[in-house]
Amino acid sequence: MNARVLAVIGGSGAYDLLRDQSLEGPCAGPVETPYGNSAPVRRIDCGEGAAVLFMSRHGERGYEVAAPFVNYRANIYALKSLGVSHIVAWSGPGAIDPSLEVGQYVVPDDLLDATRGRASTFFEGKGHGFIRQNPVFCPVLRSLLLSACASTSRPVRDGATYVCTQGPRLETPAEIRQYAILGAHLVGMTLIPESFLARELAMGYAPLCYITNYAEGVRERPYESGTLFEGLATTDERQRVRDAVSALPDLLRSVARAWREIAPDCACHTSMERFVRSGRLGPDWRTWTDR
Repeated sequence: MNARVLAVIGGSGAYDLLRDQSLEGPCAGPVETPYGNSAPVRRIDCGEGAAVLFMSRHGERGYEVAAPFVNYRANIYALKSLGVSHIVAWSGPGAIDPSLEVGQYVVPDDLLDATRGRASTFFEGKGHGFIRQNPVFCPVLRSLLLSACASTSRPVRDGATYVCTQGPRLETPAEIRQYAILGAHLVGMTLIPESFLARELAMGYAPLCYITNYAEGVRERPYESGTLFEGLATTDERQRVRDAVSALPDLLRSVARAWREIAPDCACHTSMERFVRSGRLGPDWRTWTDR
């Protein structure tokens, strides 16, 4: 495995950065996979000889595909087929924890799954895939993300639990209270099944989040028709989110340059080793899946 190939999956706002050329690079187009076509993949030059493969999760021209309808299996399969070993994914969740600030970066370390009916495994009908989920995210990537964030003037939090909901609707106040009781600090819609699929194909994965709003009921906000999230985010908070997104290209370039200089010391590529050693799986990962 080439442990130097890093990919970035961009979340909400990635299309804006592509449109204004804050992120730019040649596009290989969608990759055809057994699970359908992936999102387009670009090669982004990060300077100093570093580069990443970049994929905009929701589309390249705007928010074209809502979270529950993203073809997560095709996207992860495509990146694996292109030699990617580790993935940095960004997501813009709401804050359940009132101590978090809108626009703040957070590097989560745990997940709660509240999705329903998403295609969440490559191993349907197979007798393998029951693999440990701790640490939830790649510790090497998390460390790089935290170091890169610390070099900016923006506050960053190390560690949080992200609950992934089904969407596309936002959550009710009672649901947010429930997730808070369960220990969630963030609520979003995209990290599951993406992170679990990456582990099934022995890839490292870690998210970088920026807070877009306070979740329902965390702050008292009147309903405002026609505005983002119908008033959950104030004008000032929306500007802070834009600032956080606009800073992401430089932050991710910093991560890519740091990545180029290290030999990742993590066990992410061994997640399926038990099945390979037993002979139940072959050395070619393409034979592991259900297609």
